[in-house]
Amino acid sequence: MNSFTVPMALADYIPVILFLLGTQIIAKDLKHRISSISWWLFTIGVVMVTATGALKATYKLLYALNIADVTWMTKQFFSNQAIGFLLAGIGLTIGVTSLKGKTFALIPTMALVGIMVIGLGAMDASLAFLASRLKKRSALVCFIVSFFLCLGMGYLSSKDFTQASMNWIAQGVNLAGQLLLYIGCRQLHDAGLADLK
Repeated sequence: MNSFTVPMALADYIPVILFLLGTQIIAKDLKHRISSISWWLFTIGVVMVTATGALKATYKLLYALNIADVTWMTKQFFSNQAIGFLLAGIGLTIGVTSLKGKTFALIPTMALVGIMVIGLGAMDASLAFLASRLKKRSALVCFIVSFFLCLGMGYLSSKDFTQASMNWIAQGVNLAGQLLLYIGCRQLHDAGLADLK
């Protein structure tokens, strides 16, 4: 039996919002700087990751309030998030390097882990590259630490999430990772990412 609480469920929305806010900054700043295909891949990936996280948080909230146990809202999380990060990572990598131009449940779990790590790594590496170009070492550090915190989420996902303590630990790690992503994105924006030559 899961031990989700309302505060835990509400806390689960915070990293989702921070991820959306941070990536929205990047999408806005780069919209006219990278190819439309790159921008759309990044945006679609971001929307997938955001929607996936919001659905899982909503599942926890509905469950905690004893309204419903809509299991598809939590079961969709891993596969959809992996694909979303991959699309976002590919889109941002293609854009930053100036290159022009079935059922996910059938994908083995380890393949999904690899897809998610590759996508997340590509996204954070591209952001780190932009931070380096803009000479924003603090943003660079934010993206690197955020990446490793997100990798830590992969490790934590193998733990027993029926325990409230594991959920709170995962919430904290995820919150810290997404907060650093948001701070780094904000620093890139403030440093003039939209005008980067």
